[in-house]
Amino acid sequence: MRIRILSIFCLLFGTTIPLSAQDGGLVDFMDSIGKIYVVVGVILVIFIGLVIYLIRLDRKIARLENQIMDND
Repeated sequence: MRIRILSIFCLLFGTTIPLSAQDGGLVDFMDSIGKIYVVVGVILVIFIGLVIYLIRLDRKIARLENQIMDND
């Protein structure tokens, strides 16, 4: 199990390191025309939406677990 987790970890971070070494041509372009704030805003809205969804889902699951425990 540890080998599997270690291999997944190495695979994920081994592939992202070369991506971080690239120059920021697209970021510079988006920043120069002022659209970088739109991109950041959209990503922020999506992230907040996912967090709210996960919190609501966790509450629903906890409520269902409590109902199952009460019935037993």
